[in-house]
Amino acid sequence: MTSVLIASAPVRGHVTPLLAVAEALVAAGDGVRFLTGTRYRDQVAATGAEFLPLPAEADYDDRDMDASSLGRRGLKGPAGIRHDMIEIFLKPVPAQLRAVRAAIAAEPTDAVLAESMFGAASVLTGMPRAERPLVVNLGIVPLALKHPDVAPFGLGIKPMSGPIGRLRNAVLTAATERGVFAPVQRFADEIARAVTGRGLSRFFLDWPAGADAIVQFTVPEFEYERRGLPDTVHFVGAVSRARASTGELPGWWPDLTSGRPVVHVIQGTVANHEWTLVEPTVRALADEDVLVVVSTGGRPVETLPVDLPANVRAASFLPYDRLLPLTHVYVTNGGYGGVHYALEHGVPLVVAGRTEDKAEVNARVSWSGAGIDLRTDTPSPGRIADAVRRVLEDGRHRARAAEIGAAIRRSPGPAAVHEILDRALASSPAPA
Repeated sequence: MTSVLIASAPVRGHVTPLLAVAEALVAAGDGVRFLTGTRYRDQVAATGAEFLPLPAEADYDDRDMDASSLGRRGLKGPAGIRHDMIEIFLKPVPAQLRAVRAAIAAEPTDAVLAESMFGAASVLTGMPRAERPLVVNLGIVPLALKHPDVAPFGLGIKPMSGPIGRLRNAVLTAATERGVFAPVQRFADEIARAVTGRGLSRFFLDWPAGADAIVQFTVPEFEYERRGLPDTVHFVGAVSRARASTGELPGWWPDLTSGRPVVHVIQGTVANHEWTLVEPTVRALADEDVLVVVSTGGRPVETLPVDLPANVRAASFLPYDRLLPLTHVYVTNGGYGGVHYALEHGVPLVVAGRTEDKAEVNARVSWSGAGIDLRTDTPSPGRIADAVRRVLEDGRHRARAAEIGAAIRRSPGPAAVHEILDRALASSPAPA
């Protein structure tokens, strides 16, 4: 039996995908402990894993990050990014590392599996293998490995081939690492020295490059090509697959088979306070011969800021296993999990989001041919209507989404993690 410690920042969009990993490892017979925020205790326990709470200094409520992180409100652009990297990603590192070390001391631990926002992993990967367990990066955001063939992660810039593209990437990488993020890198290096006695061996956001394995939850068809990608990278498909739902369907459900194209729009379960995507989509398509289906991500339908036109149907939650096979276009701000849900069913996308990792997700939607990226958080109704029409009329987006969906359905998903761990442990044995 492999003893595994899963570690996640207390962020819903990061914890939730890892629950599927915990469940798969428990089913494979591994001993699994899950270190994260206290409000996820019950969800972790439901997977069969043992819940371990993060120390208070590393725990926060991601439902209101402005309240959880003093000085964050109103910051935009590079200043906002630097603030988040220091306050949310790096300052919890000492407490996170203390919790990891306590867990390792409490019982033998073969591997630490960390998502990319768990900052302590950037320190762990800089330590000699003899001083730590195996470290595995769980790639629940787009692959962020620094490489000459791609622009720096976070800019949402698609690859450009040839020498000019590689020169562009080199210039952008130098500008971000030595310019925009230079103060953050210095702060990260200071923290690493304080807790381990040695500085970071690489750029702090590129820590997965030092992991013993990277389990990337997508398929190669949806990820940028990189020449000579290391064999530590494993593409396993989407972390979560659509499961058969049992909930009651809304009374308007038969309308979905009326013959009109179905356009589904959702703004996620966190970034849904201002309806900057749902509202303009509803307005954009009010006079179109389509049926617009809105999911409010758990909020009451009554909180929607507009009177719903006759061609709109709405609910707090909807069963995706039943909805997506009937959907012709999926409009979203670009969460990694939701995009893969749509692609699993071969549904083309219109995406509009620039926060968190969404710029990178949405750039891949465009690059892969599976949809249209509006490259903004606040698209106008006119741009949305135009993009939806283009996706409906141009079958190439649907064909490409179907190809990627077929690859996702062929892939093993979280079930592959157990075998990847076994192989990695065999090739990188624990210290004597």
